[in-house]
Amino acid sequence: MCQHLGHARNYVSTDITRRILRDYFKFNVKFVMNITDVDDKIILAARQQHFLQLYTSRNPTVDDQVRKDTNAALEQYLQNHLPLIAADTIASDIQSAIDQKYGHVIQGKSVANDATPPSDKEAKVKMYLKIVQAAADALISTDPHPTQFYAKVGGILLPYLDLQYKSTIDSKDHGIFTTLTKEYENRFFEDMAALNVERPDELTRVTEYGPQIVAFVKQIQNNGFAYEHEGSIYYDTKAWEANGGFYARLEPWSKHNADLQADGEGALSKGQTSFKKSMADFALWKKSRPGEPGWDSPWGLGRPGWHIECSAMASDVLGRQFDIHSGGIDLAFPHHDNEIAQSEAYWHESGRPVQQWVNYFIHMGHLGIQGAKMSKSLKNFITVREALEKGDWTPRSLRIAFLSGGWKNDLEITPQVINAGNAWEDKITNFFLKARDVQSRPLTEASEKEGLRIRLAHAATEAKVKHALCDSFDTATVMDAMSELVTLCNKEATPPSAAIIDVAKWLTFMVNIFGLDATPDTNMLGWSGIEVPEEAASSLNKLAALRETIRNVCKGRTLDESSRNDIQSALNGLSMEEDGPIAAVYDKVLQKFYGTIKTVLTETDPMSASQEMLKACDEVRDVDLWNIGLWLEDRETQKLPPMVRPLTRSVRQERKDREQLAALKLERQEKLIRDAQERLEKAKIDPREMFKTAEYSTWDSEGMPTKDKDGNEVTKSKLKKLVKDQEKQRRLYEEYQRSNNNIVQ
Repeated sequence: MCQHLGHARNYVSTDITRRILRDYFKFNVKFVMNITDVDDKIILAARQQHFLQLYTSRNPTVDDQVRKDTNAALEQYLQNHLPLIAADTIASDIQSAIDQKYGHVIQGKSVANDATPPSDKEAKVKMYLKIVQAAADALISTDPHPTQFYAKVGGILLPYLDLQYKSTIDSKDHGIFTTLTKEYENRFFEDMAALNVERPDELTRVTEYGPQIVAFVKQIQNNGFAYEHEGSIYYDTKAWEANGGFYARLEPWSKHNADLQADGEGALSKGQTSFKKSMADFALWKKSRPGEPGWDSPWGLGRPGWHIECSAMASDVLGRQFDIHSGGIDLAFPHHDNEIAQSEAYWHESGRPVQQWVNYFIHMGHLGIQGAKMSKSLKNFITVREALEKGDWTPRSLRIAFLSGGWKNDLEITPQVINAGNAWEDKITNFFLKARDVQSRPLTEASEKEGLRIRLAHAATEAKVKHALCDSFDTATVMDAMSELVTLCNKEATPPSAAIIDVAKWLTFMVNIFGLDATPDTNMLGWSGIEVPEEAASSLNKLAALRETIRNVCKGRTLDESSRNDIQSALNGLSMEEDGPIAAVYDKVLQKFYGTIKTVLTETDPMSASQEMLKACDEVRDVDLWNIGLWLEDRETQKLPPMVRPLTRSVRQERKDREQLAALKLERQEKLIRDAQERLEKAKIDPREMFKTAEYSTWDSEGMPTKDKDGNEVTKSKLKKLVKDQEKQRRLYEEYQRSNNNIVQ
């Protein structure tokens, strides 16, 4: 199961918080993560995949029996998820049935087709419709490829096969379930590594904690805060509160929310609940049903409740109290509230006050897309792998978006969010490039006044950042403060090198705190990925130096003997030896430029040689270097030498904007020329001839129509308009005649 960006929001934000605590505030942090590998969704997914693999291996071709089973699966799916469509609708009629019964949902209306705004319910219906459409397409196909067929019908066949065969599962055969969960776990950590999320200090898995969880539940029961019902154990909220405990501490307003309680209980909520002492009571241990994994317990074969596993594992590793518990905001109730209640009940000692289990909860906000929470159940998600492979995001740009939004706030992925993040990254990148250049070539002219302004702003920014991070990890304020400091530095015309380098060192420290560099180099300013390849440095430095010499010599003048000697001397000073195959592409750019300049110098007329050389200088910058991902930035206005640097989004966008502006200007000029030409051609027409077309049959001496093509008299209203048009044309014609006479004279 590849993680989607909604999951990434939680784990990346948690990773950022961990780094801030450890690397900025210097706390000793022990980070523990638990893997839930036996919850209802995972059990169902593992079981369904197991049955589908068995089914496809037994039915490698799409024969009549496979089609019969698939049609039965379609009927079951329609009955369970799309009740407005008759369950016995055949595949060929599915599309028309969808259009008729759910067309309004597809068009953005509610299922009830009233004024109610669409919500997650409608999003799920759209997902069900896509699944049914895909299955119907496969069934309609006359000779489908088995792999493609099963891919399209999987959405309806999985639940159908599960219903048929789940009772055949051996509850003690945990391998059926752990095979899939191990695959999920491996993919999860691969995705997290791709996002530069550090691994936990300790990892616990539910399937490895069966006996400990049984003992944990038994202790809660022994303490008097749990009761048994038909092999399942339920937490007794009334008994806990009567003993001085508090239930639903995080969200007391959700305590009696039946929908959330049902979501927390999963499949158990669909059964008989009248036995509960309170509707808020929840399962600590569930009796295993057919198709579910099970462990031996004093109450029979069963499995952990959803909430108990976290409590048991955290208590085992961290003890009776720890500092921070994190997760998505949707886990606050009932999951985390139930964890608090059962953990404090487990550790409770009779006659003593209730001791707090967790000091702080950090609940991450949702990540939204197109107005809805990004969710696997709604199929409106983008996986981490898809986003990175397509280039929509990089690990750095994703972190920047999350940092700019703040960990506890919902974040909607919009073009504005993407553009703002890209602009922030490019701004910091450009400053790091400037600082590296300053570090290698210190500025000789510097203003102490400007240096003082930078140092004061730097100190104020560090203080502001510390205050923001102390204020519930307010990274959004930190990001703004870092950007503002760079803006101030960029405004100063001749800042001291030391001040710029100090700011760059601190910014480097901060971006590393936030995990914005997957491979930080402690000896390098800035983040990785912005440096010119080391093997290319020699060729590019030679190229930049030669080009700068030529531009200084050629600007605004023709070549004289002295300037020709300067250029020849620069050419003679180059060593054109190959540096090896890796740098060959850079050497070729240098060699091409060298050859062009040498040819112009020896073969071109001195009057035009300067212009030709300057043209070559532009071409090597705008074409040759650009095509290999590099940009040669001329900085005459800053009185600085040119700098070879990697292309960034901002540089690419600036060029795109210039090209679009130039294209628009050219288009306007061409239109003006066309309009002028059309006006000229129109001006050549004698007004007495303009109406002599097939639309009319007779005209008077002035060329005005008297009858139309059918011999009918031209109406007065029509004639009135024609007179105006002819008068307008007469003025245009006379102007043309006068212009021609003037030219002849």
